[in-house]
Amino acid sequence: MSNRYLTILIVPDDSPKTRKLRVHKGLLVRSAIALAVLALLGVGASVHYFNVVGEVTENKILRDENVQLRNDLKRIHKHIGHISATLDRVERFDQKLRAITLLSDPDRHLAIGPVGTSDAEDFESPSAQAMLATETEDPMALRSKLDTLSAEAARQEASLQELQAYFEDQKSLLASTPSMWPTRGWVTSDFGHRLDPFSAERILHKGLDIATNHGALVVAPSDGVVIFAGMESGYGKVLVLDHGYGVKTRYAHLSVIDAKVGDRVVRGAKIGSVGNTGRSTGPHLHYEVRVNGMPENPRKFILE
Repeated sequence: MSNRYLTILIVPDDSPKTRKLRVHKGLLVRSAIALAVLALLGVGASVHYFNVVGEVTENKILRDENVQLRNDLKRIHKHIGHISATLDRVERFDQKLRAITLLSDPDRHLAIGPVGTSDAEDFESPSAQAMLATETEDPMALRSKLDTLSAEAARQEASLQELQAYFEDQKSLLASTPSMWPTRGWVTSDFGHRLDPFSAERILHKGLDIATNHGALVVAPSDGVVIFAGMESGYGKVLVLDHGYGVKTRYAHLSVIDAKVGDRVVRGAKIGSVGNTGRSTGPHLHYEVRVNGMPENPRKFILE
């Protein structure tokens, strides 16, 4: 029986008396096991607590990120909607410009969408189609939608670049069209067949004779380059401008030439003065317009 118990002596520091405690070995073993179990439970509880705390923190971070992503997604949807609406407006404007400039010929494959049709208002552009049910789509669908918008934007850019080139060419053409009177006076001889004042023969008069005071200002009726400045038989002092697009103008019987070959002149710039040089019956300007070498009536070009 004594082997089943342990005796514990308690000796106080301030007293000679000792105390004895008899403890059953089984109780000590069970107590040790209970303490070990409690220690393990404490460790497990601590680990679980910190795991839970970590998960709560992570979940909060994930919730915040999720809210941020949803907000970003809404902003992206809104931005895509604005881009789509802008592309639609640009496309309609493109169609109107092509209708005005006749660039919508289907055989040339220049028009982006139907132009001038009765149901043009019902036409739904690719960018508008790409935006249907945008708010209900998941983020993975945005890549496809953005690719569609990028392709549409590239196509619109190419179309507008073509329109820009067309209008720049038209602007250059308008700037090169001799649309002003080169001098002010009276038209004494118009374009067409007439009796020559010197030979009395009926010949083609290739321009306009504008009578005015000697020394009156002669200006360029449009932008051009001087390609000739000098004397010419029968015409006296002559200046010729090349305006591009096959258009050239000639100014004869000048008293003074104020430009030299190679000079670039703009509409309204002084190029000479009215005179009476060459075969002439009085001070006047002989003014011609030639297109691809053929004389044309200058009145066809004058807009004033």
